[in-house]
Amino acid sequence: MLFEEETFLKTRDDIRNIAIIAHVDHGKTTLVNELLKQSDTLDGHDEIQDRALDSNPIERERGITILSKNTAVKYDGKQINILDTPGHADFGGEVERIMRMVDGVLLVVDAAEGTMPQTRFVLKKALEQHLTPIVVINKIDKPGARPEEVVDEVLDLFIELGADESQLEFPVVYASAMNGTSSLSPDLDDQEHTMKPIFDTILENIPAPIDNSEDPLQFQVAMLDYDDFVGRIGIGRVFRGKIKVGDNVVVMKLDGSQQKFRVTKIMGFVGLNKIEINEAKAGDLIAVSGMEDINVGETVVSPDSLEPLPILRIDEPTMRMTFGTNTSPFVGKEGKLVTARQLIDRLERELHTDVSLRVEETDDPGSWVVSGRGELHLSILIETLRREGFELQVSRPEVIYKTIDGVKSEPFESVQIDTPDEYSGSIIDTLSQRKGEMQNMESVGNGQTRMTFLVPSRGLIGYSTQFLSITHGYGIMNHTFEKYAPVVKNWNPGRRNGTLVSINTGKVTTYAIMAIQDRGKIFTDPATEVYEGMIVGENSRDNDISVNITRGRNQTNVRAAGSEDIAKVKAPVHLTLEESLEFLNEDELCEVTPEHVRLRKRILNTGEREKAAKKNKHKNS
Repeated sequence: MLFEEETFLKTRDDIRNIAIIAHVDHGKTTLVNELLKQSDTLDGHDEIQDRALDSNPIERERGITILSKNTAVKYDGKQINILDTPGHADFGGEVERIMRMVDGVLLVVDAAEGTMPQTRFVLKKALEQHLTPIVVINKIDKPGARPEEVVDEVLDLFIELGADESQLEFPVVYASAMNGTSSLSPDLDDQEHTMKPIFDTILENIPAPIDNSEDPLQFQVAMLDYDDFVGRIGIGRVFRGKIKVGDNVVVMKLDGSQQKFRVTKIMGFVGLNKIEINEAKAGDLIAVSGMEDINVGETVVSPDSLEPLPILRIDEPTMRMTFGTNTSPFVGKEGKLVTARQLIDRLERELHTDVSLRVEETDDPGSWVVSGRGELHLSILIETLRREGFELQVSRPEVIYKTIDGVKSEPFESVQIDTPDEYSGSIIDTLSQRKGEMQNMESVGNGQTRMTFLVPSRGLIGYSTQFLSITHGYGIMNHTFEKYAPVVKNWNPGRRNGTLVSINTGKVTTYAIMAIQDRGKIFTDPATEVYEGMIVGENSRDNDISVNITRGRNQTNVRAAGSEDIAKVKAPVHLTLEESLEFLNEDELCEVTPEHVRLRKRILNTGEREKAAKKNKHKNS
């Protein structure tokens, strides 16, 4: 019996597997960078750029992590496999899956901001998997840092989320990842230019993987990669046994079927690179190719031991939009990828790696319903497509309803807001109009108020722009999916203002803008090319107005003194992609090209559009 127990407890002390989790912008990726720099991984001549793991250009521009990344560092003769995860709730599907691959987590918390909505979200996922936590209080040198209070906040959060006794005994390291310093003391003066306290804490506290490499193979896929030459690549962990190049193995599919394949390539992770290896065993994190149709959650096993691991649960999408080929008069002027076949091929390729995404056909052969985890998830995909040279048009985001116990239900989100005190009244008022319920409100000092609301997801569409306006850019809003609940009836949170719509095609003139700018906000600059049916501004009232924004001044031989100086126009409002998507109503589309984001009516012809509006009004009366 003793022998059996010792065999069961045999571990691989040469590796540790951890995930690094945090609220968005609390410094995870910067910390991983510093761990790489100060480990024994990189050669002396290797250089590493800031936030090197955020290799996607959009990640670098926005300062967020979108996709989970694998890296591995060498320290004190051991390998520490690190998975950097997204902090934003829209990419929570990435967080959930990798929790199965690791034995512990580094929870990074900002020393000034403390626990935030995504801190709760990612920690909850880690505790559900019974992972061993280490807390890193980061940005300890930040003005307003309050490390000891933040540790108390973290402890309260652990208790609230039902952590067990062993998890409540978490070790704490204090750091400034930006400066490359850390210590076990909350005193800023004790910081030293080293990551040794973090490395040592990982090796001492994170459990080494169980070494059951003599048992039959079990390898589970937690993430997907794609290569044009080898096809799908399954990234995951060897939970049991060994896997070698050339092995004949079986994939236990999600639907219960089985599929045989031969392992053609195995890759391990060292630093920022994948390296080809011949064999991996229990505890290793690897990438495997050779499987034509592998999916997240499926288990690769030995042919003589068909035992799948529990399927990974992936949260369903909560928001959807219609993606279609561009049908505007300007189609093909700016993008090189404009056909329906090119668009659907690209969307299907995205499905190879993004398991939180869904693509469904519609009755229109040129459009598809694309569902994702939120506005950010879908807008990142749109931004990626336009940078690749696609032209497309997309509809207003809408939530996905479900029927639960016979009741039509919609998604609700937990919203946390930090704002200067003077704006709290306006925020309460605007969120109550969007059917938000306040759950908590407290003063956090320095003239700041923290509020928590439960808000229907559709009530948050378009709110971020309004929120920034209310708080003059000083407010911080974070939200995460909370639950599905019965639909809020007799309420439509859509835009209340109408639009200014061009009645013809041509170039915008300063003269025309001067004539219509008092009617609302203008979205276009002089000399911009517009077309009939294109939205060129927002009306200050609730109806749409057709305007001639290309009209020129009548040419005469008489010049009034100083008339050229009258040509003064207000600065136009330039909407970002996200703001454009939030602006849309049901009868409108957003045209996206590599060079422009344009708003337009679904029906471009002015006469046809007005007839349809009258018909619709008569039908609803």
